Amino acid sequence: MKTCLVVADGARARFLILAPAETSKLQFGPNLVELKDFINPEADEYGRDLWSDTKTGVTRAWSRGQAHSYDDHREEHEAEFVRRFAKTIAEETKTFVRAQKANTLIIAAPKKMLGFLRLALNQSLKGNVSVKEVPKDFSKLNPVELHEHLAKQKILPPRRRPPAPGSLAKRGQAPSSRR
Repeated sequence: MKTCLVVADGARARFLILAPAETSKLQFGPNLVELKDFINPEADEYGRDLWSDTKTGVTRAWSRGQAHSYDDHREEHEAEFVRRFAKTIAEETKTFVRAQKANTLIIAAPKKMLGFLRLALNQSLKGNVSVKEVPKDFSKLNPVELHEHLAKQKILPPRRRPPAPGSLAKRGQAPSSRR
């Protein structure tokens, strides 16, 4: 069974696989290995060059002091950027899952992004792939931290730890020492 993991937010998407441990019993494993990472080019535009004002709200007319409210539909524009990025992520996910010959896909993303991804993936991901959703933003975690969180939730198997120093000696397998 091969497992792929996509971790995304509105600005970044990371693609990982669950790789088995080396054959040595002294190795950690299984391990999440990040194979691909990309950034939403529109994410840099949020609030910087895209909007002339810093926020929506109320302005006052100079002559009479009357207040005028306005709405530049900023939230709708930002949702559209996230939706387009989710569509790009879905296409990359489809290619990634096929290339890895995975039968399990785990998607971890904030609820809003997860909703956009679900819609986009329903249109593009087909076959015998089991999809598990994790409605949480794990985008800033490194692969080891991410694995620990998902193992606590029983979504991934826990990582095997190598034996503690000295435990080999207790079993009659003293480590070799060089002098």
